[in-house]
Amino acid sequence: MLVQVSLLYIDDCPHSQLAEHRVAEALHRVGKSDQVVEQVLIASDEQARRVRFLGSPTILIDGQDPFAASPVGSYGLSCRLYPSEDGLTGSPTVEALVLAVTAHA
Repeated sequence: MLVQVSLLYIDDCPHSQLAEHRVAEALHRVGKSDQVVEQVLIASDEQARRVRFLGSPTILIDGQDPFAASPVGSYGLSCRLYPSEDGLTGSPTVEALVLAVTAHA
């Protein structure tokens, strides 16, 4: 079963390539290497509020943000950090992404 995966980011995001790589690796690990990842540039605060963008990069799986922990109303053009065993990082770990993808598959 395919899942819809989207990578939302802002221009010049220092972590969007890391997120892209980790998403690809997670999809590979679950046997979905051929899965297309939609890349969406968020260019305005209005667009960020409309799509509930919690910061760059944001990864949506089947339209849901499995890593959303911020309070409602904190949408906008900003960077985003994710918890990991080594502290905060600019993208969810591959392991966290594998869990998120398999939960939706």
